[in-house]
Amino acid sequence: MELAMRILESLDQNARLTAKELAVMLGEDEAKVAAEIRRLEEELVICGYPTLIDWDKTDKHQVTAMIEVKVTPQRGKGFDEIAERIYQFDEVEAVYLMSGGFDLTVMLRGSSLKSVAEFVSGKLAPMESVLSTATHFVLKKYKEHGIPLVTRQEDERMLITP
Repeated sequence: MELAMRILESLDQNARLTAKELAVMLGEDEAKVAAEIRRLEEELVICGYPTLIDWDKTDKHQVTAMIEVKVTPQRGKGFDEIAERIYQFDEVEAVYLMSGGFDLTVMLRGSSLKSVAEFVSGKLAPMESVLSTATHFVLKKYKEHGIPLVTRQEDERMLITP
C-alpha cells in the first residue's frame, strides 16, 4: 500500500505524470507502477484526472456559487439519496455532506447570476427533501486544489527615506 500512497500523492500534485515518469521518481519498476495505477482506477480510488483551469483568464463568462442546503434525511437512506439527486444536474460541480448549521454544500457553476438563481429556484429548492437554501457567490479565487491562481505583485513604488 505504500507504493499506492506514493503514486497518489505524486498524481495529486501533477496528474500528467506518466507511469514511466512516476517509476523514475519513485525508484520503482514501470510495469509495477502501471499495474498499481490500473488497480487504483479499477477500484475507483483514482476517479479521474481533471484539469485545473483559471476561467477568469479566459473569455468564458461564468460564475461559481456555493449553496448551503438544509434537507430532511430519508428514513433508512440518510442524506445519500437527496445528494445523489442533486449531483446528477450538469451545473453541479460538487456536493458535500457537512456538519454544523446546514446539511449539504452544493458547488455550482453557471453562465450568470441569473442561471444560478434559476437553478436554485427551479430545480433545487422545490425538491421534496429540501427545507432551505442559502446561496453564496464566489467573487475571486485565490487558490484552488492547493494551487495559487494569482501571482503576487511586487510593490513598484519608490522607497523614499528622510
